[in-house]
Amino acid sequence: MIDGIGWFFQNLALAFYNFFYALTNPATWLGWLGGIETQEAKQSLMRFIYYGGSVEFFFVIFTAFIVLTIIGLWKNSVMWGSVRVFEAIGNTVGRVAAWAGLLMVLQQIMIVFVQRIFASAQISLGFGLPFAKDVSWWAEELKLYNAIVVCLCVSYTFIQGGHVRVDLVYSAVSYRTKKIIDMCGALLFMMPAAVLTWMYGWYFLWRHLTTPKVSASDDLERLLQAKWRALRWNVETIGFSPNGFNAYFLFKILLVLFTALVFIHAIAFFYRSYLEWKEGPESEGKYLDRDVLGDEDAELVHHIEEHH
Repeated sequence: MIDGIGWFFQNLALAFYNFFYALTNPATWLGWLGGIETQEAKQSLMRFIYYGGSVEFFFVIFTAFIVLTIIGLWKNSVMWGSVRVFEAIGNTVGRVAAWAGLLMVLQQIMIVFVQRIFASAQISLGFGLPFAKDVSWWAEELKLYNAIVVCLCVSYTFIQGGHVRVDLVYSAVSYRTKKIIDMCGALLFMMPAAVLTWMYGWYFLWRHLTTPKVSASDDLERLLQAKWRALRWNVETIGFSPNGFNAYFLFKILLVLFTALVFIHAIAFFYRSYLEWKEGPESEGKYLDRDVLGDEDAELVHHIEEHH
């Protein structure tokens, strides 16, 4: 028990050193961006992969959250500013990613026309050196647009109040109790779920981008002394069918981005719930940036909410 407490506070203290060291020595973990032909570049990529899912990285994020929370408790304007920034990230990413839904519809129409009317087995886009793929490739790629909407619009949908919520006791309790439930939900469910998904998703991603495969059980010393020698890009290009979509590594990237957005919004939701609990009902929805519907749509939504 005592050893566990000591380990916790030791990592908490080291988080400051690790953060500033990474900030002042970017080449040690970003040197691979120009290529991985040299020993230094390969070792920097190994550090990037290792630290991305490491205990050290967790404590850097955890310590930053604690420091920001303490400052926000002392000065609520800082906490409100954090809420606005984090919610702006979710809204901006979601509003851009939502256009993937339109692209998905347009591409499906194009596939139907090419396949049924022109009876062609291939679709080419561009001039000079067109990007040409089998119709089945374009058809399977529609799943990517769907994944973009699901993964990158998650925070946006939450902010806009679009997620389905199963209500057993929430509507029957007082305003302040609701805010306490929201705070507990953010801390006990959203954040831990995001951390666990990140831990598995991070190494799952890199196992489909490089070889030899790196896992959470590998220590940094082994990676820097042995595995780096065989390191090379090995991007996943296997599809479910011979001519089908073959860039499934993009789904792994979306999983990591999804997790980051959920964690960021968990912080924003916790801060907002606390501030609304502290300041009372008059602060509910403060600085909330929700899309405005047309008059007819707004009346319909209001009518549904009244009957609900």
